[in-house]
Amino acid sequence: MENPIVLADSGPLKGLQWLVNRELIIGREDSCEIVIPDRQISRRHARIYLSTEGVFLEDLGSKNGTYLNSQRIVGSQQLHEGDEIRIAFTQSFLFLSADATLPLTDLPEEFQQAFVLRLDEASRRVWVRGVEIEPPLSAQQFNLLAALYQKAGEVVSRDELIQAVWGEEGSWVTEQALDALVRRLRERINQLDPDYEYIVTVRGHGLRLENQPH
Repeated sequence: MENPIVLADSGPLKGLQWLVNRELIIGREDSCEIVIPDRQISRRHARIYLSTEGVFLEDLGSKNGTYLNSQRIVGSQQLHEGDEIRIAFTQSFLFLSADATLPLTDLPEEFQQAFVLRLDEASRRVWVRGVEIEPPLSAQQFNLLAALYQKAGEVVSRDELIQAVWGEEGSWVTEQALDALVRRLRERINQLDPDYEYIVTVRGHGLRLENQPH
């Protein structure tokens, strides 16, 4: 883990994460790096910043307070591995330092979700390591990913994937068309997580979604 990470573990931003490689202003204003859309949050509520001594949390004179491990802070406090940050009564975060040694699989499940790919079929939205893919995937890209997501860790045959994406028209679809769609989907995912292979080709069998915390 090259940089410290802030994970949103509850509240409206649950499941999202931010690298602490610059100053992060937390607040209600759209100009903030971490925007929490709630009236209890001040426009510019708090900030997380780097110094030569480590990573610090500072309250910016908020009305409803910034809390570190359940204690309201005044001014700045240094952050340490596993610290809980709470912004007013709305949003909480977990701080993981750059030298963390805890395996991701040992984290609570809600935290692990920030290190994988997540898909919501109802809203047709996709997040990669806590960051939403924008603009949204095309209908074909989403249907392909959904078919793999439903059977994560299992090999899905090419015929099954073609059926999932194109339905009754699948009999006319070539394998080259499927390969091109897979390539475009990989490119969209890799824009957010270039160092991990989510979609694995199992030659002679099909494709598998590898979606473990990493």
